Amino acid sequence: MHKKLYFIILFIGLSFSSQAQIITGTVRDSLQTIIGATITVSGKGLKAGTNAQGIYQIQLPAGGTFTLSASYLGYQTQQKQVTVAAGETKQLNFTLVENKNELDGIVVIGSRSAPRSQMETAVPVDLVDVQKVAQNAPQVSLAQILNYVAPSFTSNVVSLTDGTDHIDPASLRGLGPDQVLVLINGKRRHTTSLININGSLGKGSVGTDLNAIPTAAISKIEVLRDGAAAQYGSDAIAGVINIILKEDVNKLSASITAGGFAGKHSDGLDGETAQANVNYGIKLNDKGGFLNLSGSFDYRDYASRTTPYRGVIFTDYNNPSLYPTPTGVDITDAELARRGLTRGDFVPNIGQSKNRGGALFLNSVIPVADHAEIYAFGGLNFRNGTSTAFYRTPRQLTQTNATIYPNGFLPEIVTYNNDQSLAVGIRGKLGEWKTDFSNTYGRNQINFTTANTLNASMLTSSPTSFDDGGYDFIQNTTNLDFSRFFENTLSGINVAFGAEHRYENYKIIAGEEASYANYGNAINVGTTANPILVPDLKGNISTRFAPNGAAYVGGAQGFGGFSPDNAINVGRSSVAAYGDVEVNFTDKFLLDGALRFENYSDFGSTLNFKLAGRYKFSDKFVLRGAASTGFRAPSLQQRYFNATSTVFIDGNFVESGTFSNDSRVAQLLGIPKLKEETSKSFSAGFTSNLGKVKITVDGYLVRIDDRVIYTGQFSGSNAANASAQDREIYTLLRQANASTARFFANAVNTETKGIDAVISYSTGLGKGTLRTDLAGTISKTSLVGGINTSPLLAGKESTYLDEASVILLTKVVPRLKGNLTFDYTLDKFNVFLRNVYFGKVSQPTNVIANRQELPGRVITDLGLGYNLTKTLKLTVGANNIFDVYPAELLTGSQGTSGILYPNQAPQFGFLGRYVFTRLNLNF
Repeated sequence: MHKKLYFIILFIGLSFSSQAQIITGTVRDSLQTIIGATITVSGKGLKAGTNAQGIYQIQLPAGGTFTLSASYLGYQTQQKQVTVAAGETKQLNFTLVENKNELDGIVVIGSRSAPRSQMETAVPVDLVDVQKVAQNAPQVSLAQILNYVAPSFTSNVVSLTDGTDHIDPASLRGLGPDQVLVLINGKRRHTTSLININGSLGKGSVGTDLNAIPTAAISKIEVLRDGAAAQYGSDAIAGVINIILKEDVNKLSASITAGGFAGKHSDGLDGETAQANVNYGIKLNDKGGFLNLSGSFDYRDYASRTTPYRGVIFTDYNNPSLYPTPTGVDITDAELARRGLTRGDFVPNIGQSKNRGGALFLNSVIPVADHAEIYAFGGLNFRNGTSTAFYRTPRQLTQTNATIYPNGFLPEIVTYNNDQSLAVGIRGKLGEWKTDFSNTYGRNQINFTTANTLNASMLTSSPTSFDDGGYDFIQNTTNLDFSRFFENTLSGINVAFGAEHRYENYKIIAGEEASYANYGNAINVGTTANPILVPDLKGNISTRFAPNGAAYVGGAQGFGGFSPDNAINVGRSSVAAYGDVEVNFTDKFLLDGALRFENYSDFGSTLNFKLAGRYKFSDKFVLRGAASTGFRAPSLQQRYFNATSTVFIDGNFVESGTFSNDSRVAQLLGIPKLKEETSKSFSAGFTSNLGKVKITVDGYLVRIDDRVIYTGQFSGSNAANASAQDREIYTLLRQANASTARFFANAVNTETKGIDAVISYSTGLGKGTLRTDLAGTISKTSLVGGINTSPLLAGKESTYLDEASVILLTKVVPRLKGNLTFDYTLDKFNVFLRNVYFGKVSQPTNVIANRQELPGRVITDLGLGYNLTKTLKLTVGANNIFDVYPAELLTGSQGTSGILYPNQAPQFGFLGRYVFTRLNLNF
């Protein structure tokens, strides 16, 4: 009986199956099939998605005439009508057309649910169309593009900051470079190996080198302006920058941009730059597979804005034939005339360093099965940069040698910057869950050479070029992510969870001995009465003296090398787990909650949360807000960096040593060990979509406790009345060829608050199209409470956190910044006009008389484009077309070396008008 029933049921099932009505087909665009497109049967509640081959299939309950719609994010929805007879299988294909207006406003950052319009996100997200901006705007590097497009983002080329001359520090919402997380295609990007120890934006921090990513490889950039540590992990206190790579196939795009500075300080044209870009995508199969390749070459030359050297260049020690018994009297003017020189021959290069390099990037996806694909992206970048230190004048007898350099010398710091990255993963579906398993590897290596220099302690036997050693940083991140959208619960619930493992390794590599050694040092192995001096690089007795009786300085002048004592090889790991639930209670009300646990092998555990909500009153008005906590573990560089370098502080050269927090010097001074930074963030705002006009306004508050800073200069003493503590500190500093000591410390709490606003307007004007954007930000960072010190630091608070460091934390980023952009297209013509206001900043200094507030300035950019053919476009224009400069520094801050404009607090740079020509090729 049971067997008969089984066969009856099987027969009925087979009969029903043979009578099924099926519609199947492929969804594609003009180039390739589309994975994940949605096919809907109108009025029937039936839908299906396309698989990895772009194929869908829908089974109908009965024959008839049906209307099917095919839709996909960024494409116009297409409808078709089809008649299907009982038991018939019908083929119905769709070819979708891109919807540029829709695609321009779609973002994926800030939520682990489906992409949505930036007007409907629960947190503020800026969207930058890099392809469009790179065609019309003067800027070519990624950091500078963002600096002029996104008001909450700040980055400028800095000068006289060693390696930082070639890696621009960047800030979001006025916070540090290490408090913004950078992603590529949603995966964590590694930071640079360089730590910024000189007096510029982001002093003491380690950021991400945005300029290592060629603009030719980038489709668009999403800037999430909200704390997101609970979603994406440590470093996301200020927000997240997500760089989305191109996926184009069968398209070739190339560009060549050339330009230079042509302002009142330029000698004709200086600081010439050239950039060449190329991008091409290869279609790998008909299932959506592609390989997109990008390459770039960059070159920029020196540009300098200085005044003639004001100080003493020659003393009577420099001409003993005329002054047989010198006393140090200034004979500069007479000696310049005798040697046929001018004061202008003794200034450093202050403005723009020399740099050249190239990059190769790839982005690829290969479908391997239904609902599964392998992806990979990454690239190589190499840059060779040359910057200068301060000029070593002949009067500096302990740092020069008249036999090798009769007129002194200008040391050159040569930087070799290698960057490598590769992300590989597989994503697809396991049942109803979307899964993504990936591994992302990144490495940055920087090696230094000091050229056109000497080691004064080697006397006339000194070479003029030194291998100084360098840095090496590796980061490897493994992620496993799951997400699922439950569409039949409330108005939809998205659940996501996952895990992450990250490993980091940091090295300091020693240079050659002559780059760091002082060959005049010795130790006494005899007695005080009968000394026996034995040469010793760590000795505390000097044996080689300049004509004025002072001891010669050791190491390469301009940039001393790293010694074996500086060399380190350290690593750490972290593990994290997160959960994220986004609930659409109704079509109008959305609430998103995230929780993340993270454990570092060297700092312990942290648990952070984020809660964000959005209420859509109508299609024209959305209210949103968020609250979150954050966490940033000090970088390996901040924990272990140690070296001696020459710094220029308020007009004086200082040999300053940086010591780790577990060093003996730190223990003597009471410098506490580093711990994590913690934060609390709040934001609230609204968006309004009025058709042609779109408005977003958001206010925020970010409180950061135990913020890591780079301290001021501590020193010891060997005076007769000095304490045992100061004597030991003095000895330890001398062994490191240093006279002062600096450290990284959790010295202060800060609070940053501000308002961001963006208004966009698009309309037809005449026979053309006008796009207008007005964006602005007002922000303020201030210290909260006192300085976090130990009892041993009592009375030394002003050194622990000096005034210059306070200004760098709170007043070197413009407190008010805004831009107004007009982009008008008419047939073959395009006009791009942009005005950017950079608000006031302050010059960082510890000298009260030199404190100065630099007023705001408006910088105007202009680009004029013409399509010579369907594939070739010519653009000419200028950045800072009116040749505007920041306020000149006070005479005391300019010092003797001719620093005319603020190189430590550059609002927008100080090189003047930049003119350019660009050719774009697309076919």
